[in-house]
Amino acid sequence: QVQLVESGGGLVQAGASLRLSCAASGRTFSSYGMAWFRQAPGKEREFVAAVSWSGGSTTYGDSVKGRFTISRDNAKNMVYLQMNSLKYEDTAVYYCAARVSPLVTRSRHEYAYWGQGTQVTVSS
Repeated sequence: QVQLVESGGGLVQAGASLRLSCAASGRTFSSYGMAWFRQAPGKEREFVAAVSWSGGSTTYGDSVKGRFTISRDNAKNMVYLQMNSLKYEDTAVYYCAARVSPLVTRSRHEYAYWGQGTQVTVSS
C-alpha cells in the first residue's frame, strides 16, 4: 500500500517552468514504478511520463517529450516532474501514480495507486 500526495502546481505564463513533486508513503517505495498523468476538462486522462524503480529507465508522452523530465529520489520517497517551456495546452490536473512493479509502462490501467492531483494552469 502506498499513499501519494502531489504539490507544486500553480498558474504560470506560457514559456515558464514548474516542478511538481509527489511524496509517497511506504517502506517499499523503491520497488514501485512511478508515473505522472494529466487530465484536462472534458478529456481523457493522458500519460505524461514514467520512471522505473531505479530511475534508470524513463518514457514520455509525445506531447511533452523534450520539455518535461521525470525523476525520483528513493531515499526521500519522492518523484518529480520538471516542466519547461510550458504551453497553454499543458493546462490540466496532474496526477502522480504508482504501480506494483519496478518497470515503466504508459497504460493508466497498470497503476493501482493515485494521488489527489495538483492543478497546473498555463496562460497564453
